[in-house]
Amino acid sequence: MIALIGLLHGGSHFYQLVLPSLYLSLNRDFGYSFAELGFLATVFFVVSGFGQASSGFVVDHLGARPVLRFGLACMVASALLIAVADAYWVFIIAAFIGGAGNSVFHPVDFSIINQNVSQRRLGHAFSIHGVSGNLGWALAPIFITFFIVQTGSWRFAAAAAAVVLFALFLATFIGASLLATPAAQTDAKGAATDDKQADESVQERPRAAEPGFAAKLRMLHEKPGAVGAFLFFAFTSGSMSSVQNFTIPILGSLYGIGKEWASSALSMYMVSAGVGLLIGGFLAGSTDRTERIVAGSLATSGLVFILLAMGMLPSGLAVAGLCVAGFLSGMAGPSRDMLVRRVTPKGALGSVYGLVYSGMDVGSALGPVVYGFMLDHQTYRGPWLVSGLALFGAVLAAFWVAYCARRQQQVHSVAQGSAA
Repeated sequence: MIALIGLLHGGSHFYQLVLPSLYLSLNRDFGYSFAELGFLATVFFVVSGFGQASSGFVVDHLGARPVLRFGLACMVASALLIAVADAYWVFIIAAFIGGAGNSVFHPVDFSIINQNVSQRRLGHAFSIHGVSGNLGWALAPIFITFFIVQTGSWRFAAAAAAVVLFALFLATFIGASLLATPAAQTDAKGAATDDKQADESVQERPRAAEPGFAAKLRMLHEKPGAVGAFLFFAFTSGSMSSVQNFTIPILGSLYGIGKEWASSALSMYMVSAGVGLLIGGFLAGSTDRTERIVAGSLATSGLVFILLAMGMLPSGLAVAGLCVAGFLSGMAGPSRDMLVRRVTPKGALGSVYGLVYSGMDVGSALGPVVYGFMLDHQTYRGPWLVSGLALFGAVLAAFWVAYCARRQQQVHSVAQGSAA
């Protein structure tokens, strides 16, 4: 189950970088500015953010599988639309549909993981989940560049991405029993409601009474730690969007690195982050104070970004510095997920993860337009300087989440003592 979830999560991250990997081709063929290209990513993540905040409630109500299949189907349709697009408004529609598809993955994935993985394996499950996402990011630039070189057409590259996503869509049917959740297995009367035949081999588990929509909103309103987690993801994704969207022109302007090597550097950053995630999976289970791991990793990564932005590293070490920053950011991932879990109310896993992780979409939506505007005005140091400062903001948010989690635990302990 962890492997299948990782594969599907990697597919969603792969698709997030399909459009950015086509930026140079679209700039050449259509003359779009960096700000216009960045706006496509903004549309994608604005839609994803609103969808993610609401799709968690749908996951809690319907179960994971139908929502997951909807997301993959949207991504397939979006990639096919990119392949035939001949006007800017068509790319906007494609970004809109792709964002709707992207919105479902974190509520789905974390609902399945938290309901089906034992406590001792959670850190590793979060680690594999994060690693697969980074590998998807790392694969996209190489995949798109390969098909452009081999076929001479970015349209064929987009169509090939659609084929990959359709294969993942089929995988949700082949491995249907591995994606079961209590909400998807039974309705209020105990009858099977989703992929009944696939679930016959899955041990049925009783479904606890589930809070209603209004009750979940009240729970979220009463959890300031969830607000801190939202801000944390907004800061970190805003930081990463500078790397995902504009690494190639930034490295070229600040360090004189060619497009091919800069494209490889982007993939190396993602792979380095994946290695950090693997190591972070072991660190996440080594202490209850996971905010310390998050803070140390992200603060150091932020410092490296600032040094890169200021040109304080030799050009020969620029790519290595980028990989170090990626490794440290990745290492914080599993500890981050364990931290969010501590402030998640029971009975609202999909809802909380959907709302909290929509912070990723907020940062990813704002970043590309802001950074694209900077590059259009020749401010090439700006994106990575802002990225470094954003990571320091994420550190403060992580400490706030940890503080809220401790307060929540103290209140719970007092309540149990009073009841006894």
